Amino acid sequence: MSNRRTKKIFKQVRNANLKYNLVENGDKIAAAMSGGKDSYIMLYSLTMLQQFTPLMFEIVPINIDLGWQNETQPMRKFCESLGLPLHIEPTNIGQVVFDYREEKNPCALCANLRRGAINRVAKDFDCNKVALGHHLDDVVHTLFLSILFEGRHNVFKPKTYLDRMDITFIRPLIYVEERDIELLTASFNLTPVVNRCPADGQTRRADMKVILDTIEKDFPGARKQFLSSLENIGPDSFW
Repeated sequence: MSNRRTKKIFKQVRNANLKYNLVENGDKIAAAMSGGKDSYIMLYSLTMLQQFTPLMFEIVPINIDLGWQNETQPMRKFCESLGLPLHIEPTNIGQVVFDYREEKNPCALCANLRRGAINRVAKDFDCNKVALGHHLDDVVHTLFLSILFEGRHNVFKPKTYLDRMDITFIRPLIYVEERDIELLTASFNLTPVVNRCPADGQTRRADMKVILDTIEKDFPGARKQFLSSLENIGPDSFW
């Protein structure tokens, strides 16, 4: 672990794991691979936990193919470099969202369908947990979207148990900033899969990213402060 950025991210992932018990002995974890930079580093972070902590657990990389005909070879190659075969599950989610339903706000429906698909495939592989690539910036973006458009504080938890499916969602990158993910991805010369979704970059979340990038520029460290403010409300701050 010679890369300085690697050490930084490993420390943040380890700290999140110590605080929230995201990964535990005996787990079999489905790593949700989109082919984007976040899922690459999420998967790599899990392998670091395997190598540099006493934890004993399994990892199963899974990609839910939405039907965009994305190039998956870089993602396969990355998983293989870690000694992990990638399972690709074909679906027609993209067609359902944009052609059949013609959703004006497609992201929520797409997310629900993808979540259902990853849960089903994870259970097929006897996984008890699903690891997602959400990072610190995602938490803050979700917080501000919830405040502005819902009038409440509603952010995803670092760890969420779904009793209906008997499966737990975990977010190992909860303390990691997107910029560090971008830098580490570049230093590894990784090739993220191009997102062919018609709504990519045209969502409220994309707008929120621009706003919060401006805040961070004027007030360095603002993202971390927003996250800390959530944690400091109380032990159940992540609703």
